[in-house]
Amino acid sequence: MTAQPHHRPIRSFVRREGRLTPAQDRALAELLPRYRILPGNEQLDLVEIFGNRQPVVMEIGFGNGSLLSEQATRHPEVNFIGIEVHRPGVGRLLQQLELHENHNVRVMNHDAVEILSHQVPSRSLAAIWLFFPDPWPKKRHHKRRILNRQFLDLAANALREGGVLHLATDWQDYALQMQEIIEEHPRFSLTQNPDPSSYPFSRPATHFEQRGQRKGHTIRDLYATVKEDNLDAEPVCDN
Repeated sequence: MTAQPHHRPIRSFVRREGRLTPAQDRALAELLPRYRILPGNEQLDLVEIFGNRQPVVMEIGFGNGSLLSEQATRHPEVNFIGIEVHRPGVGRLLQQLELHENHNVRVMNHDAVEILSHQVPSRSLAAIWLFFPDPWPKKRHHKRRILNRQFLDLAANALREGGVLHLATDWQDYALQMQEIIEEHPRFSLTQNPDPSSYPFSRPATHFEQRGQRKGHTIRDLYATVKEDNLDAEPVCDN
């Protein structure tokens, strides 16, 4: 019997660790155990993790963590899960969480697609944030972009009724691709302005956004809401 070849999954990121500052290294050693959610194959018990039943928002790729910490400070009535694969960014966020005494944030240093696939319970999230993901600008690298049909299937399964997938990019071709993929997905609908009673977040400018604006890039935000009449549909993943 011939063994089937093993195909490595296409990652939307490359681990470029960079150098940890002494403060970031201390934060990872001393603070990460307090805020960390470990990756695994069992679904998360969010009530047990946070100790309450507050709405949960997930930010994928939080960078240096400034936006996440700011939103956690503004919205103590919401719980936040931040996902970032780069340890210096995790260390930077942990410093801010300690400084601002944010107790409503948990951190995962792992691949977001794997977390959504194996650990996030169905209909458990109020919102998913994907702000300025790597645009992989070269055409041959577009397959590495995180926003694709598989990701939308996973997001639709994780979001609760009325949940919002909030995207932002400063690459216009990526924005158009995002819009096209969402419009073709049976479980999402695009909206210009989500209902503020269910989505009360105004997005502060991020570090990457400010850098893009200095280069003359136009910022595009997209909001996708789960369709109520498709909540019972089974997600169809590409893998």
